[in-house]
Amino acid sequence: MEAYTIVVPDTVLLGQVCGTNDSNLRLIEEHLGVPVFSKGNELAIAKGDPGICRDFRHIIDRITDEVQSGGVADADLLQSIFNVDSPSQEDFRRLPPVVIPGGLKRVYPKSPHQADFLSCLREKDLVFCVGPAGSGKTFIGIAHALEEVLSRRKSTLVLTRPVVEAGENLGYLPGDLEQKINPYLRPLYDAMGYLIGREAVRRLTESAVIEIAPLAYMRGRTLHNSFILLDEAQNTTIEQMKMFLTRIGDGSSVCVTGDITQIDLPARTPSGLVHAISILDSIDGIGTVSMDASDVVRSPLVKKIVQAYEHHKN
Repeated sequence: MEAYTIVVPDTVLLGQVCGTNDSNLRLIEEHLGVPVFSKGNELAIAKGDPGICRDFRHIIDRITDEVQSGGVADADLLQSIFNVDSPSQEDFRRLPPVVIPGGLKRVYPKSPHQADFLSCLREKDLVFCVGPAGSGKTFIGIAHALEEVLSRRKSTLVLTRPVVEAGENLGYLPGDLEQKINPYLRPLYDAMGYLIGREAVRRLTESAVIEIAPLAYMRGRTLHNSFILLDEAQNTTIEQMKMFLTRIGDGSSVCVTGDITQIDLPARTPSGLVHAISILDSIDGIGTVSMDASDVVRSPLVKKIVQAYEHHKN
C-alpha cells in the first residue's frame, strides 16, 4: 500500500497530536473516513483521494500550530478544525480561538454559525445572537467578554438577565432578593467558572471587574468602556430592551443572546428581542447571527431533542 506520510519530529508533540490512547487519531479517522496509521514518529493514511490527503495534512498542521502556541489538542479543537477550519468546508476560514489571559482553556467555535458569532463579536459594537439551547450562544459570548476584560481592552464585564418566572412565582421562593434571583444568574457563574475557575470569578466579582445583576438593576445607569452581555433576552419586553440598549456608554460593546422559541412572557406580550432585531438589524455597526439545531454542542441527545421540536413546529 502506498501511503501519504507526515513526519512529526518531536515525540512530545506527536503524543499530543495523537491524544490519550490515540483518541485524536480515532476522531480524525472518523472524520476522514479512512484509517490513520502511527509508526515511530510518522502518521500516515493510504494514498488515494487528493482531497482526503489535503485534509489530513491540514488537520495535523493545525493541531501542531495550536499545541506549539500553547493550546491543547483535545476534542474541542478537533471539532472546530473539522467543522470550521477545514479546506473541505464551503466557508473555510482560519479563525483565532478565544484566549483568555489566565484562563483554563482556549475556546474554539465548533460550527460555522458559532464562527460567524465570534467574528461579529470581534467586529461589531452590538451583536444579537438567537438560537436553541446548547448552541453555544452564552458560552461564546462570555468567553469573548472575559478575553476583552482580562486583556484590559474593556474595564468591566456586566452580565445581566431578565428575571422572568417560567411556571413559578418568584415571590413564593424562599430567601431574600439575592437568594431569589440567584438561580436565574447561576448559568452565567457556571460558564465563567468553567473558563477561568470559581476562585477567579469570586475575586473579579468582589473587585467589581465582573458584575452580574438582574436586568432591572440596569435602569438609570450609563456603562462606559464595558462589555455588556444580556442573556435570555427573549424574555425582555420592548420597553426593557429599549432601556437596556440605551445604557450603552462610550467605548462599550454589547452582546444580546436569546432563544426566541422559548419565550416566557405573558400571552400577547411582544418579545423585546424579536422587536429589536426587526428594527435594528440594518444599522451599521450592529450584527445579527441566527443558530439552529446543527450548532447544538451540549450533547448529541440535546441536538436530537432540538431537531425533533423544530420538525414538529414545521
